[in-house]
Amino acid sequence: MIILVHNGLDVIEVLNEDLKPLECSFKTGSISATLLSLANGHKDALLVWCHTQLKNQINFKEFQNIFHHKRIFASYNPSKQNYLPEQIGYVERSCFLNVNKTVTYPTWVTSSFIGGVNTSVINILKNELTANNSFDYFLNSMAKRGMSEGLFCYSEPKLLRSIEVKIPEIKPASIYTLYQFIWQHYKWVWVFFLTLCYIIYEKKLPLLQLVKSLFYKPLRNHFNLEAIVIQSQKKEVIRKEIDVIIPTIGRKKYLYDVLKDLAKQTILPKNVIIVEQNPLETSTSELDYLKTEDWPFIIRHTFTHQAGVCNARNIALGLVTSDWVFFADDDIRFNIDFFEKTFKKITTLKIDVISYLCLQPHQKQTYFKLEQTIVFGSGSSFCSRKAIENLKFNMAYEFGFGEDADFGMQIRNKGFDVFFVPDIKITHLKAPMGGFRTKIKQRWADDVIQPKPSPTVMLLNQTYYTKFQLLGYKLVLGLRYYKNSTIKNPITYIKKYRKQWERSQFWFSELKVR
Repeated sequence: MIILVHNGLDVIEVLNEDLKPLECSFKTGSISATLLSLANGHKDALLVWCHTQLKNQINFKEFQNIFHHKRIFASYNPSKQNYLPEQIGYVERSCFLNVNKTVTYPTWVTSSFIGGVNTSVINILKNELTANNSFDYFLNSMAKRGMSEGLFCYSEPKLLRSIEVKIPEIKPASIYTLYQFIWQHYKWVWVFFLTLCYIIYEKKLPLLQLVKSLFYKPLRNHFNLEAIVIQSQKKEVIRKEIDVIIPTIGRKKYLYDVLKDLAKQTILPKNVIIVEQNPLETSTSELDYLKTEDWPFIIRHTFTHQAGVCNARNIALGLVTSDWVFFADDDIRFNIDFFEKTFKKITTLKIDVISYLCLQPHQKQTYFKLEQTIVFGSGSSFCSRKAIENLKFNMAYEFGFGEDADFGMQIRNKGFDVFFVPDIKITHLKAPMGGFRTKIKQRWADDVIQPKPSPTVMLLNQTYYTKFQLLGYKLVLGLRYYKNSTIKNPITYIKKYRKQWERSQFWFSELKVR
């Protein structure tokens, strides 16, 4: 382990894991240059940086659990103020921006106060990194680009013995630096969109900042972190007990095929929890094969007249007893070694939540890298029981959009991460809607002014977006709707869109208190 101690501007000292001075030259270089130099001289070591005022707060006893494999990049900022201004939210709308600092949280938003990464990561990225910028810019740039290539990035409060510590005041990046960051890390169009946001929401025209940013070199991800083999050093006993959750309605044949796939698994589930729905009051179960055939697992079957996938999955969650849960749809197919491959991945990575590649038969795979993902599929995910314990699908999303994204956010805010695994696949047949379904009429269906976006989408965004993310989303959505709108007079369109947005906010408030 190497520990680089700095004061925000210069390197103060470089220590080894025994907190003894390490002989190296750093007096003339920047913090970023020193970091690169140390990585070059130590090919496989944990490289930690720390502000001098936090030196005595380093929580070394947790380091083995935090950096349990070589592709982890963790840092922590005890302050509410981040280096990049909040206006980054105008452009960035992922779940990685609004960080929950009380738990381990996936994010590329990093801090120079304290953090660490294996030197092998830096050495792969070194030709794409520049030491000319501030140390905070350097770190945020590394994490932003590395995260999409399989670098596991976190805000990690366990790096410090206490998060209630006194720290020097953060000087946030300037608008110039914000423009530079967006130009270098996003598609070119977003610097112009950022300018439009400043004009509309802040009555500013940062023209000089915009022009200056265009002279910087856009940064690309020309590196392959797959060369760093992941083998977690966490010592955990993994019991291969699985409960499968399947909500179903009117898809008897497709569900039968799913059960047959489960029955062929090389690692069999312990329980298959089926929640069958049929809103017809006089109806009974149509799933006769649950009793007429022998199954190599326990089937826990619930029949309900209450339709709705949120309610069905909540009923199923109340019946879970195993260490692992597979959230399945009733019209998917998978190979016989599906669970076997899943546990091999869990054993290697020591992860708690997997979101599978789930494609329709005609679709082709386009992304092939293991990564932290913004997606949680409520019909194609595998979770540890501890990650979802005491969680419920929010009934406000019933018959709308966003319940799976909301559940994924609940998982992240509990301190667990969601991973996309590209080499374990599910085929989603997208079966026709089964029988016994009635069209659900939403409460806003008869509104003269139809809400935009959907009130459930507004609920999701209002719950998890920052103020600036929400404003950026409002503008980009309005531009997209205008492109396909029959109203081409911009003033008339803006007036109508504002009313639609306000109507969506009204229904969001109604859903929130539901």
